[in-house]
Amino acid sequence: MQILVLGSAAGGGFPQWNCNCANCCRARAGDPAAPPRTQSSLAVSADGERWLLLNASPDLRQQILVNPALHPRRGARHSPIAAVVLSNGDVDHVAGLLTLRENQPLAVYGSDRIHAALRGNSVFNVLNPAVVARRPLALDERLAVMAFDGTELGLQVTAFAVPGKVALYMENEKAGPGFGTQSGDTIGLEIRTDEERRFFYLPACASLSPDLAGRLRAAPLVFFDGTLWQDDEMISMGVGTKTGRRMGHMSIGGGEGSLAAFASLGVQRRIYVHINNTNPILIAGSPERVQVEAAGWEVAYDGMETRL
Repeated sequence: MQILVLGSAAGGGFPQWNCNCANCCRARAGDPAAPPRTQSSLAVSADGERWLLLNASPDLRQQILVNPALHPRRGARHSPIAAVVLSNGDVDHVAGLLTLRENQPLAVYGSDRIHAALRGNSVFNVLNPAVVARRPLALDERLAVMAFDGTELGLQVTAFAVPGKVALYMENEKAGPGFGTQSGDTIGLEIRTDEERRFFYLPACASLSPDLAGRLRAAPLVFFDGTLWQDDEMISMGVGTKTGRRMGHMSIGGGEGSLAAFASLGVQRRIYVHINNTNPILIAGSPERVQVEAAGWEVAYDGMETRL
């Protein structure tokens, strides 16, 4: 199984277009310790020919251009991208679907809640139903991923609910502390091949519940939410008004952070993805980057390739 990190940053990318934080300034200046990153997405293939996208970033067109594995290969019109699985309805995970609108056969998988969000926005009707199949992704059921024509990709996906939050544009302020969040608004994904090689992808996760910790224990590979280093990071830097918890993200540092929570799980390989532009782990050699690497974590970068 081949895994490509198409984008490793959180929403807005790195540097973010309107952010003047120290990290973004270093990236714009071309500092080699702060290489730019596009918005979060992975591509997975069992055979090197047909690819499954895990989320569709707003930067998808650029990501396709710089990854030859995703280029057309035969005929006047072709794409090796056969399917997309969506982990939530956030703009930085669904907007890239609009890039895939040129009548290319495709299958789009998501929970009932995610499909409802897509149906509720008529702009996604540009995905011609004659060639784009919208398929349900039931929770806690292993599903063989198929292209539009029904052929299997040699990959199986199991979706499971994780602590999180409904997409920002779907929030209901009158619904109480959860803003109307329901099961299936944020999901984690386990991807397997027919040979039972497997990994987990959780680009958004608000906390590591006992059930989730048990699911991830001793996993061979986990891509995990690396949005913020500390919960009040954006507030303390003067670039936002919300904590990480308010946005549905578990911070990395501190006694309740993911670095501490994963310490006893025995996960063989741990990679942070969906990293916000304010997060100091984006800077090579920073104390925070040194700390996560000393704990055995890797920080994803665009173009990172992994094989299982």
